[in-house]
This record gives sequence, structure tokens and C-alpha cells, in this order.
Amino acid sequence: MSTTPDRARTATETAAAQAVAAAPNATAAAQLLARYRSRLLVYQDAPVNFDAERLADFAPANGWNVDDYAISLPPEPAGTPRPNGSFAAAQTVLRRYSFPPPQLLTGIFDPSQPLENRLMLLRGRFLGFSFWFGVRVGGVWDEVRDTAAGPEQVWGYFYRTLQGHFERGQIDFTLHKNLTSGQVTFRIHAVSQTGRIRNPFYWLGFKLFGRRLQRRFARASLWRLQQQVREMLGYLEG
Repeated sequence: MSTTPDRARTATETAAAQAVAAAPNATAAAQLLARYRSRLLVYQDAPVNFDAERLADFAPANGWNVDDYAISLPPEPAGTPRPNGSFAAAQTVLRRYSFPPPQLLTGIFDPSQPLENRLMLLRGRFLGFSFWFGVRVGGVWDEVRDTAAGPEQVWGYFYRTLQGHFERGQIDFTLHKNLTSGQVTFRIHAVSQTGRIRNPFYWLGFKLFGRRLQRRFARASLWRLQQQVREMLGYLEG
């Protein structure tokens, strides 16, 4: 049975609306923080669980996964990002951490805390169980970079895994606007390795499905951010 273009478009718009609706609003985020603040504070003094000074040396050749993903966002006119454009909308989505798929990962944090050095509690869902991990934002980028395609305005942040996480490594979330063409892109760059997992059942499950979950998380995060930005700009109205 074939699907007509109108029906296909409706299905796509419905899925996109669901992605936006699933994004935690301020009230829901506050409720999560109130409920799990004690869990969050467990990681207050937790150290990073890998040698961040050697990040540039980590590669598949020495047992690390290095992944890159990207998706285009609605373009803007050339020049610096517009206050009401897709770049600014995507910044809002990144700040509130509403882009990860909630069936896989939910972020819990204190929004009054500065983004740089922000402590985050991640609730992961895997094999029907919930798991709790700590990460910390290690830096924020807001700069113009020279590239082969011309200058780009770049904004984003990275976080690093803390002791007790099933993985070790760093993940970068960045927005890029080509100042000449107006093209806007969301990129994810991840460097990771399976961490120390004491429970043999969890270790086996993560060994078998971990890479698949990583890719699913990244691809769903790209799509969800794109859809939330499009909704904020009114692309799905009418």
C-alpha cells in the first residue's frame, strides 16, 4: 500500500510535533531537578574518569571510538547570526538540553548554574533499566573560525564523563554558521571508550549494544534538534 505525499507529509509533521512536545518544558525540568537533586549532588566532587590531557591522542588505533555527525538547520541571511534565526533557536535547544531522545537519555541540572562547568545528571535507559551517570560541562565555545568554506561563527559546549559512568570520554555539541553563505549546521563530535562496568550483566549488554545505542542517540539528537528549531521558527505551522 503506497502513501500519498499529503499523508507522508502529515506523518512527518506529526512526528516532528511529537519531538517538540517531548522536549521538557521549564516546569517539567524543575520537577526533575527537585526530585533528583540529591542524586545530582552525589557527583559534585566526582573527577573525570579519563585523562582529558590526552584527548587529542585518542583514536581507533588505541581503542577509542571517534564519531562525527551533522545535520543542516534552516539557513539564515549571510552575516552574523540573527537574534530570531535558526542559530539562536538552536542555542536555546542546546542550553536546555532538550534534544536527546528521552527514551534513551534525560539530562537533569540546575539551570541557574552557569553553562560552563555545569554539573549534569544523566538518566540513561537500557535493557529495561534506568542508569544514572554524571557529566560536567568542561567549556563553551563562542568564536569565529576560518574554514576552507569561509569564516564560521561557532557556538557550543562539551561535557566529559565522570567517575562511575559506563563510558569515558568527551562529546561536543556545536552550531556552525557560514558567514558568507548563511548555512547553519549542528554537529556532534564524540570521543569515547567503554568504561569500567562492575556488573557482568550490564557489561555484556553494553558490549553488545553500546555502539548501536551511541549511534542511535547521536542521530536522534540531530533530528530532534532540527525539528525543535523548525517548530520555534514556525516552519511546521499551517
